[in-house]
Order: sequence, then C-alpha cells, then structure tokens
Amino acid sequence: MVNRKELNPDSSPQAAFGARLRRLREERGWIQDHLAGLVGCTGRHVSAIETGRKPPTLPFSRRADVALGLAGSPASFEREWREMRHGSPLEGFPEYVGYEGRAVEIRLFEIGLVPGLLQTPEYARTLADGDVRRGAITPEQAEERVSFLMERQAALVRPRPPMVLVVMDESCLHQAVGGPEIMKAQLQGLVEVASLPNWIIQVAPFGIGARRAFNLPVNLLTLADRSVVAYAESQAQGHVEREMSSVVPMLTAYHQLQGESLSQAASVAKISQL
Repeated sequence: MVNRKELNPDSSPQAAFGARLRRLREERGWIQDHLAGLVGCTGRHVSAIETGRKPPTLPFSRRADVALGLAGSPASFEREWREMRHGSPLEGFPEYVGYEGRAVEIRLFEIGLVPGLLQTPEYARTLADGDVRRGAITPEQAEERVSFLMERQAALVRPRPPMVLVVMDESCLHQAVGGPEIMKAQLQGLVEVASLPNWIIQVAPFGIGARRAFNLPVNLLTLADRSVVAYAESQAQGHVEREMSSVVPMLTAYHQLQGESLSQAASVAKISQL
C-alpha cells in the first residue's frame, strides 16, 4: 500500500489503539471508507486514528465496537479508551487484554499476589484501595480497575472456555491482603476454581530456590491458530511479545517451572491448610 504508515503498537496506548483498529478492519477486508460509513465519520478521520495522528473519542470507540462486534466485551475499544483516559497499569496491557479475550490457552505465573484472573472482588478492591492511599490512582480509577478485572474474569466463562494453567509462587499465599476474612475467602476461592475442569492451579514452593524459572510475572497466551503471545511486566513497563524466537524459550521455561511445582492436588492441599 502506498504511503502506508506503520505504527509500533508498544510505543503508546494511542498507537496500540490505532494499530488494533487497523488490524481488525483489514481482517474483515474493509477499506477505511467502509468503516467510516459504519461509525459515522470520514475515511480521513479513520486514517488519522489508525496512524495515531488523532486520539479516539468515547463515541467513536463505542460505534467502532458496534461495527466490529466488540460491544460489551473485554476487548472492546470503549474499554481500551477508558484505560487510555484513566490510566492503564502499564503500556502494552490493553493490547494484551485483546489477545486474552481470544486465547484458547492461558498460562500465568505470579509472584507475591494472587493472579488477577483469580482474585475475589474484595481482594482486588483492597489492592486498588492501597494504590489510592499511596496517591498512585484516584478512587474513580480504582473502581474502574476492579470493574475491568471482573469483566475479564467473566469473559472466561463461555461455551468453549480457555484452558487456564496457573503457577503461583508460594509467596502469593502468604502475602496478607486485607484482613483474615478477605484472605480466607480468597484462598477458598482458589480451591473452588481448582475444581473446574478447565483450570489447573499449581504452587511453586519456596524450596525451588534457584530452579524457579522466572523472577517476574509472566503471561503466555495460545491463540486459536496455535500461535503464542507473551506478556511480561517490570515495575515501569509492560511488553507484548509475538516473535516466536523470543516466546518459545519462555514457553519452555514455563513447562520446566510446572515440573518443579507441586501437583494440583498437593497445591490445593497446601492452600486448604492455610
């Protein structure tokens, strides 16, 4: 295509929005003018959003969701717009959530805190309230964050749910979040989820030591075409990785970590004991 401007989706939330809009439009074989007719704007306006020259608006995001069949889903452009407006935890995360909603297998590793997809509303709200007290986010952003997490969890309950494999460092079970009742309910929730046929929960015990494959949280998503997308976070940055040369070693390390971890039965027994 002549004069086609390529964007790095990881460069900014606005670039991620535009790149995903272009990808979904082209997957449907639509030209910009066709999408413009569906959302009530001009093809030039669609082009400006896709190339990051103009920021999307809430009305545009909602109309794009209707046109693309994403309304009300965790992968909606309205949700991505709200993350851009109110602050996503890290860049790259909205893009990751879009993949998460389409994954057929989800592999998670977490340190220190129960993974978001397994958090009870009370546990998640306590974490968000802690960020409010530190001045990192506003109360409105905290409520938005918890609501968004609950929507991501609800999206996993569908006719053909993804297989979800979770390895939690043992520290996730001992980190006190809220009072005893909140922790008791959270641990009981883990036991209940482990009984579902599409969930496998394992604990990586402290005794693994240097054999633990990761020192930071890692998410690995297998899509319907069997491609694998990785997402990893540092304190200041989130990054989506699609290059198989980088993803395959992470997948291998994850399998090694599973082998070092407790079985699901032993993991559930440890959680129940706590």
